[in-house]
Amino acid sequence: MSTIKIRLKKSPIGAKENHKRTVQALGFKKVGQVIEKNDDPAIRGMLAHINHMVEIVD
Repeated sequence: MSTIKIRLKKSPIGAKENHKRTVQALGFKKVGQVIEKNDDPAIRGMLAHINHMVEIVD
């Protein structure tokens, strides 16, 4: 299974509560952090939900 690298580029402070929970569920601890997740539909849906706060890195 392929993986995807994701960077948190915007702080969840001041964001909607469900966006904060999505950031936390993905495993982010701080802005600028890069995490690696399996590339599956569930993760893609979470990223679509907070697409203004994250970016996919190569």
